[in-house]
Amino acid sequence: MRLESPKASLIISVYKDVHFLEQVMKSVELQTWREFEVIISEDGDNPEMKEYLQHLNSTFPIQHLTQEDLGWRKNRALNRAIKSAKAEWLVFIDGDCLLHPRFMEFHFKLSDKNSILGGKRIKLDENTSLDLIEGKIPIGKMNHVIIKKFREISRNGGQFLEEGIFIEPTGILGFIPKMRKMRNLKGCNMSFHRSAIDAINGFNEEYKKPAVGEDIDLVWRFEGLGYRLISLRNLAVQYHLFHKECWIEQEENLEIMKRNQKVQRFVCKDGLKKK
Repeated sequence: MRLESPKASLIISVYKDVHFLEQVMKSVELQTWREFEVIISEDGDNPEMKEYLQHLNSTFPIQHLTQEDLGWRKNRALNRAIKSAKAEWLVFIDGDCLLHPRFMEFHFKLSDKNSILGGKRIKLDENTSLDLIEGKIPIGKMNHVIIKKFREISRNGGQFLEEGIFIEPTGILGFIPKMRKMRNLKGCNMSFHRSAIDAINGFNEEYKKPAVGEDIDLVWRFEGLGYRLISLRNLAVQYHLFHKECWIEQEENLEIMKRNQKVQRFVCKDGLKKK
């Protein structure tokens, strides 16, 4: 599909998991608001990923950006995606998070040049993830499933279940999303205007390990330049598919952040532009 002037760019960070991306793209096709392009930001160059995207029959225009696999360089990949984006409003997700059908609607509906929008995600248990992947549970029925099986999903390893419940803002419970706040960003569920990320010079490529540099580091830098963080909790809902997670120590990343905070370096040196 051709969309000469998309109103938003959905940037999806991926590494090697084509199977999960396939499920994510199915949820993208269900979006109620559709005036956006899709950018697959791949931190690597997987032939299987390339083949899948070449044969993907999508109703959205898709850009696929790759780079040599030299270890974790997600921030570099994200900066390249920002430069390639055709839209001014940029939405970021990860390639293992399925989207509620109204996810993009709220990321654009509440967009504001002076605000950073952030939501969270439910971490599904293995059984519910498989049911979603196999189509046994339509994404539109997830509210009912989460409420009905809240204890079961939690007992089986699901986390942050309250974040997986979409609340209609014009309904009787519409006051709840307005009450919920965000203190930090999740790199898998955030959006902002191009001018905002330009102002802090993009993602800091000084970080060479996952986490902190791709989201937490952004918050204090955005706020240091006067941007405010707006919550999309229970509006821009997403479902994190179950997989084994490899936790790494964060001391190195935290030290980088603390060092920059000490000198109030809101505009990073190694970002969209190299200073």
